[in-house]
Amino acid sequence: MQLPYELMLGWRYTRAGRATRRNGFISFISGVSMLGIALGVAALIIVLSVMNGFQKEVRDRMLGVVSHIEIFAPGGNALPDLNRTLAEVRAHPQVVGAAPFIASQALLARGEDMKGAIVRGIEPALEPEVTDLVVGLKNSGLAGLVPGQFGVILGGELAQSLGVREGDVVTLIAPSGQVTPAGVVPRLKQMTVVGTFDSGHYEYDSALVLMHEADAARIFRLEGPTGIRLKLKDLHQARKVASELAQTLTGDLLIRDWTRQNKTWFSAVELEKRMMFIILTLIVAVAAFNLVSTLVMTVTDKRADIAILRTLGASPQSIMGVFMVQGAMVGVIGTLAGLLLGLGVAFNIDVIVPALEQLFQASFLPKDIYLISRMPSDPQSADIMPIAIISLVLSFLATLYPSWRASRVNPAEALRYE
Repeated sequence: MQLPYELMLGWRYTRAGRATRRNGFISFISGVSMLGIALGVAALIIVLSVMNGFQKEVRDRMLGVVSHIEIFAPGGNALPDLNRTLAEVRAHPQVVGAAPFIASQALLARGEDMKGAIVRGIEPALEPEVTDLVVGLKNSGLAGLVPGQFGVILGGELAQSLGVREGDVVTLIAPSGQVTPAGVVPRLKQMTVVGTFDSGHYEYDSALVLMHEADAARIFRLEGPTGIRLKLKDLHQARKVASELAQTLTGDLLIRDWTRQNKTWFSAVELEKRMMFIILTLIVAVAAFNLVSTLVMTVTDKRADIAILRTLGASPQSIMGVFMVQGAMVGVIGTLAGLLLGLGVAFNIDVIVPALEQLFQASFLPKDIYLISRMPSDPQSADIMPIAIISLVLSFLATLYPSWRASRVNPAEALRYE
C-alpha cells in the first residue's frame, strides 16, 4: 500500500541529520525535545504512582483499625434494638461482616504517668469480621479479653509511653464521676494488660484501648453496645452503602463511613496529588513547545524543498501536513518512551529504591521516622491515560504554528537565491 508522501517526508525530516552533517543540529534539537517529553511523562507517571502507593498503604493500615462504616446511637447511648439493627445491616448485599462495639474516652494511668485514651469495647468473637487488627495483635491477643476479668489490649505506642507490658496493671479513669456524700468522685478501675497491638498508624497505636464489650458496658454504665461496625465487599462503595442504609434502617441512628472519618487527610492527599499533576504537566508542556523551535528551524532549512514541492503541485495543506507529521512523530515517540520508562520504574520501584539505598549507603525512609519504611507504588490507568493524552495533545498543538508558516512560504522568494 502506497503511503501518503506527507507521511514519508515528515518521517524523513524527523530523522534529519543522521546522514548529513548540515542538518545535525536540527536533529539534535529534535532529539532533545523528544527526550524532554519522555522524561516529563516518566516523571509524572512515577510521582503519581508513588503517591497512589502511599495513599493505598496508609489507607489499608488505617482501615485495619477503622471499619468501613459505623452505625451508632446519638449522644453515645446504647442502641435501642441491637438485634434488629444487626439483622437489617447484614441483609445488605455489600455487607460481609458486622460487629457491635462501645466507644468512649477515658484516662489511663500507671503510677504518675497519665494518658488520654480512646476506649473501644468489642466482641472478640465478631471483631475479626470487621477489622484486620487481629493480625497485628501480639502475645495473647483477643483470647485474653474475657468478660469479668477486665483485661485490656493497648496500642504499642501507648503501652511504651506508660511503660507497661503484658501482665501489668493500669488504672482506667472514666469520664463521668460517681456521686457520694463527699461529692463527685471519679470512677476508677484496675485493668490488666493482656496484650498489645501495632497497627502501623501512630494515631491509633498511641491512644486506642481494646477491652471486652461487657466490661466496657459495666465501666461506662451502659445497657449495651453504642454502635455497630461494618465491613464491605468493596470499600470504595462505603459512601453509597451508607446512604442506602440511612434510608432502610429503623430508628434514629447516625451513620458514618471511613471517608468521612478521615476526610481532612484524604482531601489533603487528593489536593497534593492534583497540584503535583499540574506542576509536572508544565514540564511536559515546556518539552512539547520545544518542538516549536525545532520545526521553525526545520522550516527555515527546508525552504528550498518546500518551494520545489509547491512548484510540483503540492498544496499548502500538504506542506502543512508534512511538518505536522514531523512534530507528531516526535511527540508520539517521546510519549511512548516516557510511558515505557515511567511504567518500568513504577512497577520495579521496590527493587530500584533498595539498590539506590545500598549504592549511596542511605535510607530514604527511615523506619524510626516514617510510617512506611519502603517506597510503595500503585500505577493506575486513570492517571496514565490522561498523562499520555495531554502529552500528545500538547505536542500536536506545538506543531500548528510552524506548520502553518511552512504552508505560507512563497516559492519564488524561496528560490530567488538558490
